[in-house]
Amino acid sequence: MTAMPGSNGRTARSILGAVSSEAGHRVTTLELFFDLAYVFAFTQLSRLMAHEHSALGVLQALVILALLWWSWAAYSWLSNLAHADAGIVRVAMIVAMTAMLAMLVVGVVVLEAYHDRPGGLFGPMVFVGAYLVVRITHAIVFVVLEDDRRLRRRALLTVTLSVTASGTLLITGALLGEPWQIWFALAAVAIEPIVAYRTTANVEWTLPSIPHLTERHGLIVILALGESIIAIGVGVAAEPVDVTILIGVVMATLITVAMWWAYFSRLAHPAEEALARRDGGELARAANDAYTHLHLPIVAGIVLAALGLEGAMAHIADTEPFGIFGAAALGGGIACFVTGTGFFALRVLGERRIPRFLGATAFLVLVPLLAAVPPLAALAVVLGLLIVILAVESARATTPPAAPDVSSEHHEIGCRRRGGGAVSRGRRPGSAGATGQLGATGNA
Repeated sequence: MTAMPGSNGRTARSILGAVSSEAGHRVTTLELFFDLAYVFAFTQLSRLMAHEHSALGVLQALVILALLWWSWAAYSWLSNLAHADAGIVRVAMIVAMTAMLAMLVVGVVVLEAYHDRPGGLFGPMVFVGAYLVVRITHAIVFVVLEDDRRLRRRALLTVTLSVTASGTLLITGALLGEPWQIWFALAAVAIEPIVAYRTTANVEWTLPSIPHLTERHGLIVILALGESIIAIGVGVAAEPVDVTILIGVVMATLITVAMWWAYFSRLAHPAEEALARRDGGELARAANDAYTHLHLPIVAGIVLAALGLEGAMAHIADTEPFGIFGAAALGGGIACFVTGTGFFALRVLGERRIPRFLGATAFLVLVPLLAAVPPLAALAVVLGLLIVILAVESARATTPPAAPDVSSEHHEIGCRRRGGGAVSRGRRPGSAGATGQLGATGNA
């Protein structure tokens, strides 16, 4: 971000050695390293759900996932404003990652977020403390980097209200324990985006690099899908290989490939192009809605589906019914993923992906069937339905594209010749980014 009009001398960003982002800014290796801590947390959440093996355990894990997601989204927006591998931003991300790793390593604290194990530190409070360290570190660095005093004040207000409220709720819940802890944690999850929307209404914000935002979220999706691949191997790691296991591995892997195809082949690149055609407040609002918020159900669906895949592979040779828990995790997880991608396409592309919404409904309706058949048959049903959804969607997308507006292109060429340079479509000439309304925890 460049200095705001009317400022003089060096900005706080240049003083502290931070490097402002530009339109072509891409994800750095430090950001990828940072994300590994979150991917490990996702893996631990699958373990937590498998250990609890109940609807309550799934809810507890999804609450933790939402908390982790708000903190991750906050850093994704921060590193969009300034390079993550330079100056104070690099220090902030390393400190935050250290806290996150501490949260995960000390007593495998995700598994102790609700149930403290005898001996050692008090797991629930360790979890809350590490989470607050990550959030507060982001807030401090963001306020230091922001040049506009009005935005700094608004960011301080947003962070103070959201983190104070959520932190108080999480601490209170950890001290009270069950059954109150889950309700306090749910309130903490809900209050962060609500406070952010209310306190940042009509605030002008910047999105310096669209490619960085889309690539960063795409990478967290691919890393989450990697957990599904790991879950397939974990499910059969202790079993002797036979034909049934090989067939199960192939089908489970193809399910993961279908999920990858549904996001990366059908959505990721068109979404980036669609954002590039927007400008002003609509760009920031669309990016905030589509990536900060709608990617949460996408990632949550992948985590749930990984739990279902691991359960299916662990009993792949059984002829007994799959069971309602594994069926609900597999069918419900993929339904959540497909629904999230459908709303993502609607928000960014303005397209109603009807096959996805109908398919998500079908996955939910078929959960009793998946529970009543053997795991291998359940995988076959899920894979077949995913293939049908993608095939129907592909057939509907074969409509020929509209003819280009020749007069508009001639006008643009004339502007280039008269102005001596290119005019970027969807952006003001000379703009390094686009301004818009801040409406997410991720920005502040």
